[in-house]
Amino acid sequence: MKIVVLPGDGIGPETMDATVKVLETASQRFHLDLELDFDVAGHESLRSHGATVTPALLHKVKMADGLMLGPMATYDFKDESKGEINPSKFFRKELDLFANIRPARTFAGLPLRFGAFDLVVVRENTEGFYADRNLESGGSEMQVTAEVVISLRRITRLCCERIARSAFELAMTRNRHVSIVHKANVLKLGDGMFIDICHQVAKDFPEVTVDDFIVDAMMAHVVRAPQRFDVIVTTNMFGDILSDLTAELSGSLGLGGSLNAGTHYAMGQAAHGSAPDIAGKDIANPFSLILSAGQLLGWHGQRKGLPAFTAAARAIDAAATAAVAAGECTRDVGGRLGTSETGQAFAQRLGLH
Repeated sequence: MKIVVLPGDGIGPETMDATVKVLETASQRFHLDLELDFDVAGHESLRSHGATVTPALLHKVKMADGLMLGPMATYDFKDESKGEINPSKFFRKELDLFANIRPARTFAGLPLRFGAFDLVVVRENTEGFYADRNLESGGSEMQVTAEVVISLRRITRLCCERIARSAFELAMTRNRHVSIVHKANVLKLGDGMFIDICHQVAKDFPEVTVDDFIVDAMMAHVVRAPQRFDVIVTTNMFGDILSDLTAELSGSLGLGGSLNAGTHYAMGQAAHGSAPDIAGKDIANPFSLILSAGQLLGWHGQRKGLPAFTAAARAIDAAATAAVAAGECTRDVGGRLGTSETGQAFAQRLGLH
């Protein structure tokens, strides 16, 4: 498996270094024959190539089997005419990574704020209210006058069908329960179509229990009793917000992995940002990026029918559980180690047979 590795901005290089140690250990233990191809995006690419991402980089990624994208300073990139392209948006759109898979679960050794739980948010990733990706060209926010802005949302049958199917297929590997989250009481056409299509897809999965929740009520339900949920499927903006909430309920956003997957390509990406205020201090939590790398290996294994990769993904997940319980993690989640030491300890634990 060939993986293009883009360390990113801010804490990206530190957390990616830790992740690379884990990937190399997984490759050795499970005989994965990983080939890591390092390149740059974000600020370093802007300095070197005049753009945060380049056509040559996109071609390289398309020729590989997967992409690991480190945290990027996306808020800094405002003018695409000057090469300031949001790398995360760029790859999600250009590779059609329509499914953002974000697990959230509790860890032994951390305080249980609302009881133990294990769920996954399956978020549509390519349309919705996101103005930078839901039109063929240009943005979908318009400033009509100095005091009036109009934002358009795109909802399509294709995107609803494929994200729904992704959620139900995932549920079949878990506890066979899908919760549909929407705002169809107000967004009657767009979310009305989304919820209808989800229920249509559900007919192909009679073994799966289905329920649905209005998004604002769902926030209360997740905080009150997260253990009642298994797979949650929703549109782009609702999923973005909800997955941050569920990750934080598990103990920290830094413990939430994130995979952006499409039909042919996938990208592992931490659930958090580049955190420039703590960059270079050796205190950033690398778990989110490490767990995302595990998800990427699992995706490749399932897609290609390679059991060694799915076994490696499970082992990375199990190692994370054991590492948190042993305090082999950064201080933000009760540990005693720096970023680099956390990566080394994780790799050593993973390498144990």
